[in-house]
Amino acid sequence: MVHDGVPDAELAMFPTLHDVAAWLPPIDTHSAMVAVAFMAAGIVFLVERRRRRINDIRLIPIAGGAILGAAILARLGTWLQHLDFSRNLGFFDQLAYGNASILSGLVGAWLGAHVAKRLVRYPDRTGDLFAPAVALAMVFGRVGCFLTERPGTPTGGEWGIVLDQAAADRMHSMAGVPLHPSFIYEIIFHAAAFAVLWWWLRFRPIAAGETLTIYIAAYAIFRFFVEFVRGNDIAWLGLTRPQIFLLITIPLLVARLIWMLRTGKFRATPSNVAERMPLHGQHI
Repeated sequence: MVHDGVPDAELAMFPTLHDVAAWLPPIDTHSAMVAVAFMAAGIVFLVERRRRRINDIRLIPIAGGAILGAAILARLGTWLQHLDFSRNLGFFDQLAYGNASILSGLVGAWLGAHVAKRLVRYPDRTGDLFAPAVALAMVFGRVGCFLTERPGTPTGGEWGIVLDQAAADRMHSMAGVPLHPSFIYEIIFHAAAFAVLWWWLRFRPIAAGETLTIYIAAYAIFRFFVEFVRGNDIAWLGLTRPQIFLLITIPLLVARLIWMLRTGKFRATPSNVAERMPLHGQHI
């Protein structure tokens, strides 16, 4: 980072937790933060389930389906990057070692949850349970990205993250140049989204499950613009692959919200609002 316009000492990224702090074990930093993200999401999911007084055991396989779907699609979303298929990893190598995409992971979580709901015959909407859990998980996941991945494009000013040569070589980035802390931007967004979902939006008269739609739509729009400083490879017409994906999905999300508003289906029924209220004397 910079202080008073002068960059601090060049920053070396932290591939293992031991690089973060000497007393921590030499475990892959990103994997560790993903594990923390899943644990945080699980805790929030359970607390939200208790707050809403939903004790249906079928929610356990639904949450498992979301996790499994996210894990699989996050990897497969970056699989066929090259038109020359010989340059792509094999299917199982991609699942084990391939790059992961949070956008395709979110799609996988949605698909996994819906498949699980069909299998266990669960009829109700679950988006309100998942929305704050996903937002908090994204905070921790992006901390892992910030510590281990290429930060972003040059800031054009005397502020930002400066990599040393070793870190720049490892992440195929530039050394000695202030770079946008793009993952910090995302951490701030998801932390703010969690606060809004957890302390405000949950009490608004919104139809069941739609807080997740609002959160995903807001993130999609935010992510499209932050991609301009992420430093991802340009795929077509000056846009990255995530931006091309978002050009398709953002209109669908916005159209859904507009349709529900116009048809009056976005507002909750009195029973839905009562369901959102916390238990008597409970403070969470």
